[in-house]
Amino acid sequence: MADHVDLVLAQWSEQRPDLDASPMAVLGRLKRLAQLVDTELRRNFAAHDLDSASFDVLATLRRSNSEHSLTPAGLMRSSMVTSGAITQRLDRLEARGLVSRRPSETDGRGVQVSLTEAGLRLIDAVLPTHLATEEKLLAALCPAEREALAGTLRTVLESLGDKTD
Repeated sequence: MADHVDLVLAQWSEQRPDLDASPMAVLGRLKRLAQLVDTELRRNFAAHDLDSASFDVLATLRRSNSEHSLTPAGLMRSSMVTSGAITQRLDRLEARGLVSRRPSETDGRGVQVSLTEAGLRLIDAVLPTHLATEEKLLAALCPAEREALAGTLRTVLESLGDKTD
């Protein structure tokens, strides 16, 4: 059995046998996998009128603490949303009534972002379908394979500086 990356590797081997294209075996597959996974996740989010960044903000607030509240800086550190996108994302979520922003009680210049009741209901409805989508995407792997893959990916991420404090 072969996939698209096998074809690419065979072509490089034929055209440039002097080069070691073996990194493409991993990175090419990671890229293709990310595209396929993203398509499936976006389909699920769209069914709930969300995009991936909005889901990430709502999910980060939901899992962060019992108040479901963070500063914008805390959201950026804890989520997968870039700093450039956070203000725009919060504006959109606030306009939909899913989050609220209020002045910080401890810092006169700071802001706290919190889930509203509507935001809490939405993320609690989306999370089970999100996890079911992820389960479907990983169905080809047994638990031991999933654990091994997660560990290997963690090792690569940490080697590239993606570590918690």
